[in-house]
Amino acid sequence: MPHDDIDIIGKNVKDMYGTFMGKVIGTMTDIDGSIQTVGVDCGSQGLQQIQFDQLVSQGDVVIFIPKWRLDSQRLIREKQLTLRRLKALIDIVSDNDDMKDDAEIIHEKYKSKLVTLDETERQIKAKLDERLAELDEQLKSAKLLVFDAKLQHKSDEISAATFETVKTCTTQLIEHITHETAEISNVQKRISDLNIDAQTATTPSQQVLQDSAVTYLDKSEQSPTVPTVLPEAPINEPIPSTFITPTEAEEIPSIPKAPVEAEASVKFKEPPQQVKPVTSKDSPDDNDWLARMEAQ
Repeated sequence: MPHDDIDIIGKNVKDMYGTFMGKVIGTMTDIDGSIQTVGVDCGSQGLQQIQFDQLVSQGDVVIFIPKWRLDSQRLIREKQLTLRRLKALIDIVSDNDDMKDDAEIIHEKYKSKLVTLDETERQIKAKLDERLAELDEQLKSAKLLVFDAKLQHKSDEISAATFETVKTCTTQLIEHITHETAEISNVQKRISDLNIDAQTATTPSQQVLQDSAVTYLDKSEQSPTVPTVLPEAPINEPIPSTFITPTEAEEIPSIPKAPVEAEASVKFKEPPQQVKPVTSKDSPDDNDWLARMEAQ
């Protein structure tokens, strides 16, 4: 709504699913005149100050938008834009390496932006989980309420018309709870998908490394295999005696064997005896010969 639109005062306030919440009774403005909060009379819950950007005027009613929905939409929008710029930056660098130094500065800027968004994301996730827990408790209470109304109807405490009214109102409430739960689950899924895209955008070098590894493996698998060549057997060389067939053995002339006696003499031949020198007692002629030679 435009900030100068103050015709909401006096209108009924409903949530996104049509449930009545209260009535606008006034606004709180800043020093520059812009509306900051809107006061809504919620009956027994008292006066509730609701942020002006959570209200949308539609005809004679004002629609209340939950804060978790606005915060999650803002987060998704900013994160999508940041990721698109990171991808565009990577494409620019891949086309022109001369801009790599300048691109690194901008790349760090958007990475720091993602870190800030991650902190906001953790807060929003906590709010979503808290809201899911509240919806689960409300769903249990609604089912318990309609079951108790059925017991009252069976015990003739309330009429059938009253039971149908209770059943209709609780069914609408259960539908509202189911729709809001499905919307929160959808928002959580979109945030998770953006986290996957953020990891891919902030680590391009790892992706390039994986691609190069896959390319190397593909090339190695496609490389021709060198066949193993076994050495050929020689053709014209004589066959060793161990492979001589019986037929060829008959053609080879036999070597005559030595007589048994000769072999025995060879094997048992006694070693030559050592010649001993002859002494004077054994050979007297030699001594005479030596004496004659000395006399001459």
